[in-house]
Amino acid sequence: MAVIDSYSFYSGNIPVKISIESDRNEFVLVYKVSISQISPNTEIVLDKIRDELVDKVKLGIGDVTDPKKLDYVKEKFRKTIVSLIKKYFPDITDDTLDFFTTYLMHKSFGLGKIELLMKDKSLEEIVINNSDEPVWVYHHKYGWLKTNIILKEEGLIKHYSSLIGRRVGRSITLLTPLLDATLDTGDRVNATISPISSKGNTITIRKFSAEPITITKFLQNQVLSFSTAALVWLGVEYESSMIISGGTASGKTSLLNAVGEFFPPNQRIISVEDTREIALPKYLHWVPMLTRLPNIEGRGGVTMLDLIVNSLRMRPDRIMVGEIRRKEEAETLFEAMHTGHSVYATLHANSAEETVNRLVNPPLEVPKTLLPAIGMVLIMYRNRKTGIRRIFQIAEITSDSSANVLMQYDVSQDKILSANESVKFMPELEIQTGMSNNEINIDLRNKINILKWMVKKNITDLDEIGRIVATYYTNKEGLLQFIGKN
Repeated sequence: MAVIDSYSFYSGNIPVKISIESDRNEFVLVYKVSISQISPNTEIVLDKIRDELVDKVKLGIGDVTDPKKLDYVKEKFRKTIVSLIKKYFPDITDDTLDFFTTYLMHKSFGLGKIELLMKDKSLEEIVINNSDEPVWVYHHKYGWLKTNIILKEEGLIKHYSSLIGRRVGRSITLLTPLLDATLDTGDRVNATISPISSKGNTITIRKFSAEPITITKFLQNQVLSFSTAALVWLGVEYESSMIISGGTASGKTSLLNAVGEFFPPNQRIISVEDTREIALPKYLHWVPMLTRLPNIEGRGGVTMLDLIVNSLRMRPDRIMVGEIRRKEEAETLFEAMHTGHSVYATLHANSAEETVNRLVNPPLEVPKTLLPAIGMVLIMYRNRKTGIRRIFQIAEITSDSSANVLMQYDVSQDKILSANESVKFMPELEIQTGMSNNEINIDLRNKINILKWMVKKNITDLDEIGRIVATYYTNKEGLLQFIGKN
């Protein structure tokens, strides 16, 4: 095997080494996980400790099924594990004690070796297909990789699914063989059990990025150009509604977050999501809202439509929606646009033209006459072979409800280039602001200079970017003078 890349991190107190290797017997790269080896004799003692845990830790039905008691149960397990380790290893060092404790917590109360993968910030997805195949991962740099981890029993995969379900107050059984859950870490989990998944039980974990991809990270990674980012900022400043489209895992929500960094601090923002993924700077007047599934009796559910309708009663200036999926949601959002609210939402579509088609056709069926309320359509693109993400198109919706592409990504040059002249966005901006075309270009150059300065200074923190953008709105000239001197 040839090592392509290697790095290390900690999972709790366990040092984990990762190597990305090329194996001539495999058609994909291998993601090899290594931890400090535990001797066979020590493993026997640790297994004995696990057996004793069952007798030592007494739990009631409520302790196991109530997700609110999760931390209490984990702490109870941890204390007992520490006590038993000290009993069997009286001369153990603090470092080894921490290592064994984390190791046993992973095996007894967690997802075993999968817990190690959860701590790798380079991974976007962790996938268990069945007990015959290795666990797969999606690496942000190398794409899909096979790991050296195999869960050898279907029962173990089902146990992990049930464990995840209990953490969120849900169950997965033959009667309810599908599980869709969001962990308290923000990670999204989907699980299926046989016979629904005919090859075996499955678990798919989409990892939540604790550190959002900010606009400067997008620029550093050439996902979009400075002129593109400045144009988007211009649209946000003057309250243009935006639809962000793209395929699965193309980076739609990440771009939605980055767009939100341009919001002014004196406006009220309401975000509506199924799963908490939107992250905005702390300087903003922001109220995040989440849907809720009904309980086992079918009551207490709160839908996206419920929240969108409710948000309109909260005097929002801007509304952010994780994803438009249903006709009623789309209708309500477009009514919001026509009543003076700026709306920012994502949609599954691969081009500006396809976005229009998706909106006007079933299941969304938005009346075509309402589409010009959209100020800008942003299309995200991911190259499945390389994993590279780019802004593919920026378009405006014209008065006849067609898409006019302003900027288009050129794959051969790996650049986004100017396409057509604006026939709606820029002329309307001139009318609404009183600025001439020359003044708008000066404004765009100022924004480009600020963005370039932030990239030059490697300012990637969400709140720091928010502070600079807030300063732009409150003291533009002072900010421009400052960056000119620094």
